Amino acid sequence: MKTIEYYFSPQSPWSYLGHERLLAIAARHGAQVDPRPIALSKVIFPNSGGVPLPQRAPQRQAYRLVELKRWSDYLGLPLNLHPKYFPVADDEPATLMIAAAINQAGKGQALGLMLAIYKAVWVEEKNIADADTLIAIADECGLDGRALYDAQDDARALVDKNTKIAMERQVFGAPWYVYDGESFWGQDRLVFLDRALAHAMT
Repeated sequence: MKTIEYYFSPQSPWSYLGHERLLAIAARHGAQVDPRPIALSKVIFPNSGGVPLPQRAPQRQAYRLVELKRWSDYLGLPLNLHPKYFPVADDEPATLMIAAAINQAGKGQALGLMLAIYKAVWVEEKNIADADTLIAIADECGLDGRALYDAQDDARALVDKNTKIAMERQVFGAPWYVYDGESFWGQDRLVFLDRALAHAMT
């Protein structure tokens, strides 16, 4: 089966904006989505020249807001441009929670949890660095939130493995998709991923 490697950050608005479209594209082409949580802010950014949002030049920060609103309006997806809990002080708990879901529940349910966590930040004004909040989100997705949260130490190995592979793939942002050895950075490149998958069928 065709597989799309999906590298992401739980607090990324761009990952949120592309998530459901990615799943739809994969379903249309009979492809499998392989979610790969990574240590984006702690490892990928420092090793690839990435700059945390608060440290970016004012004009870059301003244009980012323009683009977020533009894409939110275009896609018809709700998005709070100034969420209460962003930037998240530490996105590690959410990353590890998703990794634990992959280990325990499987990739399909983990993808559903990812969408719920994205929405928690960008729509529902929830703090995904808070343990009780994450546990409640997972429970609402039909998962055992407490068990997933308590499995963070075991999940860390998966995040470390994915981060190492991401570095080898020269990943430097999120969302990042890899199909058949070709990389696509950002939800605005999903059209090219769609074309690559379509081409594979001809």
